[in-house]
Amino acid sequence: MSNEESNQVEQSQVVQTQVELTKYTTFSGCGAKIGPGLLDKALCGLTQPENEKVLSDFSHSEDAGIVQLTDDLAVVQTLDFFPPIVDDPYQFGRIAAANALSDLYAMGATPVSALSIVCFPTEKLEMDSLRSMLEGGMSAIHEAGASLIGGHSIRDEGVKLGFSVTGTIHPQRILRNNTPKMGDALVLTKPIGTGTINRAFRAGEASEDAVAASLASMMKLNKIAAEVAEKHQISACTDVTGFGLGGHCAEMVAETSCGLVLRKDSIKLLPNAMEYISQGFVPGGTKNNRDFREQFIYNKEALSEDELNLLFDPQTSGGLLLTLRPRHAKKYVEDLQELGVDACIIGEVTDRFGTITFE
Repeated sequence: MSNEESNQVEQSQVVQTQVELTKYTTFSGCGAKIGPGLLDKALCGLTQPENEKVLSDFSHSEDAGIVQLTDDLAVVQTLDFFPPIVDDPYQFGRIAAANALSDLYAMGATPVSALSIVCFPTEKLEMDSLRSMLEGGMSAIHEAGASLIGGHSIRDEGVKLGFSVTGTIHPQRILRNNTPKMGDALVLTKPIGTGTINRAFRAGEASEDAVAASLASMMKLNKIAAEVAEKHQISACTDVTGFGLGGHCAEMVAETSCGLVLRKDSIKLLPNAMEYISQGFVPGGTKNNRDFREQFIYNKEALSEDELNLLFDPQTSGGLLLTLRPRHAKKYVEDLQELGVDACIIGEVTDRFGTITFE
C-alpha cells in the first residue's frame, strides 16, 4: 500500500461522515447472506455438464471457482457483495473489497483484477458517496496488487456494493477448505465478533473502542496471512465470513473422516463482543447458522448460550482458518504476530468423524 493510500485508510478511521449508509439497509455485511440451510436447498440437485477443466465449483462449498487454463496456470474467480456494515462510504468500500479478496487468499491464489457491482439510491444519496465507496474498494484492490477494470451499477432503493475478483494459481498449489490432515493444528488469523459489535453499533450501544477494533479488522486484508502461509505446508484453508467460525469449521470436516477439537479459551474475541452477546445483541444470521450447523458440535453442553451465539456470529471480512502441521503452526503464528496479524492456534484436527468438540 502506498503512503497516500495508508493515509486515506487512517483518516477514514477517525473522520466522521455525515452520510449514514446503514440507514439504507435492514441487514448488513455478511449477515445479509441467505442462510446456509436455505442456500443448501437452492443448490441441492443443481447440476451442470462435467468439465474436466473446472477444478472447483459450487458443489463443495469452496470459497472460489477455479478453471484450469494450462498445465501450470488456473484462473480463480469469486463474487461477494452486501449492504453497508458501516456508515462511512470509503470504509464500506474497502471492507467490501477486502471481503471479496479474502476468498482468493483462502484458495492460495494471487489477485489480478476486480469488477464492481453496485446498487445505489441515486435520488437519496449524492454521487460523492458512490465515488468514496469505489475509492475505498480500490485502496484494498491496489494493496492486493490487483486492478479494478470495470463493473456494473443499477439504481435501487438500498445500498449494496461488492466485487467480482479474479486471481491466478498453479493447479498443484490450490488450497481447499475440506482437506485437513489428522494431527494438524488449527489456526485463526483474526479475532471474531464483528457481527455482534455491528448489531450493538446499529442500536447505538457499541463503544468507540469496540467499533474501531472491528473496523480495523474488517478493513485489513488477509494478504500477509496468505503470503506467509506459502512458506508452510498448509493442508486446508478457508476464510471465516457469514456462516461464522462454527459454520466454517463444520464445512472443513463435513465431507471428511476428520473432526476438530477447539479450545474455546484460545479463540480471540474483538473488544466487548462477549458483553454485547450477553446483552442480547445477536445478529439475525446467527440463528440461521446455528440451525444449520449446530448439530456438528459434539458437546454443546461445554458452551454457554452466549458462547454458542458468538461461535456462529456472522463475520464480515474475517480471518483465514488454516490447518497445518503443529511444528509449522507455532512458527506461522509467531511470524504473523511479528507482522501485526493477530493470529492464534485454536485447536487441532482429530479422528472424531465430522464433529467439532470443545475443550
